Amino acid sequence: MKKETLQKGFSLLCTAKAMTTLYEDNFKQVSKYVHATSRGHEAIQCALGMQLVPQDYAFPYYRDDAMLLSIGMRPYDLMLQLLAKKDDPFSGGRTYYCHPSLKEADKPKIPHQSSATGMQTIPATGAAMGMKYKEVQGIEDQAAKNSPFDETRDLKPITVCSLGDASVTEGEIAEAFQMAALKQLPILYLVQDNGWDISANAAETRAQNAAEYAEGFKGLDAISIDGANFIESYETLEKVIKTIREERRPILVHAKVPLLNHHTSGVRMEWYRDDLEEARSRDPYPVIKQQLVDNGFSAEAISTIEKDAITQVKADFEEALKAEDPTPADLFTHDFAPTPITSEQGERSPEREDKVVMVDCALFAVEEIMRKDKECLLYGQDVGGRLGGVFREAATLAQKFGDDRVFNTPIQEAFIVGSTVGMSAVGLKPIVEVQFADYIWPGLNQLFTEVSRSCYLSNGKWPVSMILRVPIGAYGSGGPYHSSSVESVLTNIRGIKIAYPSNGADLKGLMKAAYLDPNPVVILEHKGLYWSKVPGTKGATSVEPSEDYVLPFGKANVLQEIWKQDEKETMTMITYGMGTHWAMNASEGQRENIEIIDLRTLFPLDEEAIITSVKKTGKCLVVTEEPVNNSFARALCGMIQEKCFKYLDAPVMIIGSENMPAIPLNSILEQTMIPSTEKVKAKIAELMNY
Repeated sequence: MKKETLQKGFSLLCTAKAMTTLYEDNFKQVSKYVHATSRGHEAIQCALGMQLVPQDYAFPYYRDDAMLLSIGMRPYDLMLQLLAKKDDPFSGGRTYYCHPSLKEADKPKIPHQSSATGMQTIPATGAAMGMKYKEVQGIEDQAAKNSPFDETRDLKPITVCSLGDASVTEGEIAEAFQMAALKQLPILYLVQDNGWDISANAAETRAQNAAEYAEGFKGLDAISIDGANFIESYETLEKVIKTIREERRPILVHAKVPLLNHHTSGVRMEWYRDDLEEARSRDPYPVIKQQLVDNGFSAEAISTIEKDAITQVKADFEEALKAEDPTPADLFTHDFAPTPITSEQGERSPEREDKVVMVDCALFAVEEIMRKDKECLLYGQDVGGRLGGVFREAATLAQKFGDDRVFNTPIQEAFIVGSTVGMSAVGLKPIVEVQFADYIWPGLNQLFTEVSRSCYLSNGKWPVSMILRVPIGAYGSGGPYHSSSVESVLTNIRGIKIAYPSNGADLKGLMKAAYLDPNPVVILEHKGLYWSKVPGTKGATSVEPSEDYVLPFGKANVLQEIWKQDEKETMTMITYGMGTHWAMNASEGQRENIEIIDLRTLFPLDEEAIITSVKKTGKCLVVTEEPVNNSFARALCGMIQEKCFKYLDAPVMIIGSENMPAIPLNSILEQTMIPSTEKVKAKIAELMNY
């Protein structure tokens, strides 16, 4: 090993150790916010970080502060996050120590990292999948192009995902490993195994270590090393990284390391550890000191490096203590990145011969996007060339754009959703699909933990540009696992936008707006409206809008407008999706007395249109397909009641499905459970006569 490499590694280890010591010495001052340190893990972390280049993508975990030092971060930078300061370069004081997010030209790129153990594996694998896609499509790598280092600019990028061994028991790790092995992606999984979860140890919780587990994934090679030995770690990783850069395939490195500090500052090692002496016997610090001696470094030179690190860490800490805290106003920034689509544009109803069904409006929108933009790709279960989606919503796209751009995934809802974080980070714009709303649940962990919070917790650096398409709703005896409505769960996830259109023109306009929006968007597409086969839903068909037609989120459609009438009973119906058609059909014969508002998007919500209408009519009925209890629609009623109370002539009412656990298969039971035109008519009469 070159002496300068060994010296740099030792200096980094000294710095990481000095930080841990300083945090312990100033425990009361720094433990206001929970933190974990790399003590015991420093050798493998530094050995890795020193070999990464600016075009690489790294997904560290919460113990990786030595890795962050080794890519060029100052102790001061990390301490700003430790103390939750305004100028914390990762999150602006929003998230914990060693939860980095970085987007600087001279350093590896680090998308938002969450606290959920192991969840970064899917976004990381998505980034590697995006890298491979860009190479196949010939899309230029901007991170490499913008790198200030000529000597590394031509290196092919890799993704690095760092994990603790305990996290490998998570099911989502299996999804990531499966895809990395199946697609042969350029990713390094570094598993740092210290033998512990928190207080549960490996013998209690793991049937095998990470390297043994990886043997079950054909195409994913695994290597076990002593991660407390700097030279062994550096030289092994040097070979592994070279292999991944050149051969573009995944490798797992299982590094055995000791944990020499607390799990976190809030969970002290003295409370549960019975192996501290054994762990201290494997400390990487004396090992690298001996390696320095063996390579000709004098005791004085070694001492100087140690003292310089301690001095720098103390100085940085004093500087960080003086840094400004965030202001209350800082709470309200970067929940979303600004969208360019703020008004309706293009031609909604151009002169065409025939109307088209709703599913075709979506299909044509995606085709137009893909034709224009190589960065767009579509994937999910059964959307590939053989079928084109179970609803034919992707029909012909694989044939037109190739199997690299439109492809099937395994049955992996978590991967489908979470991979978009990495895809977006490397500059792509994925459109993905969950086959039925009933099967979105395995993807919610990624949607909530990784996708929705990325922009906010990275202080605006890493919004996730993605569209998640979700066929939803009851139709034609779909049964209990193909008919559910899930919008109330989704509307409680802050940081995503949600569309629920009722017709093809709206779906196309919202799809185009969603694609141009830098934020994550979920589009709920009622499968009963796809072909307008349900009686009374011909209104879902549309003249296909022009290619440049876009519809902004947060703008409701006053579908049936009335004027203020003091001498007559009037009311507003607020609805979306299939409810729009029940409302329109039920208002037949009294349309001059009923204003109907089609929300089109559930978030952002057009509160202004709702309040304006209800103040005018004095009565309000919310129509939804969801069961009513604890629903989005019930919350909407509460908002209307609060903001329009003195204008109301009756309570705000609601009609939805019966509050049963699932929609039965039998058609009589299905129709008994969900609303209908007749049921809405009866509710209109009740409200009008109140």
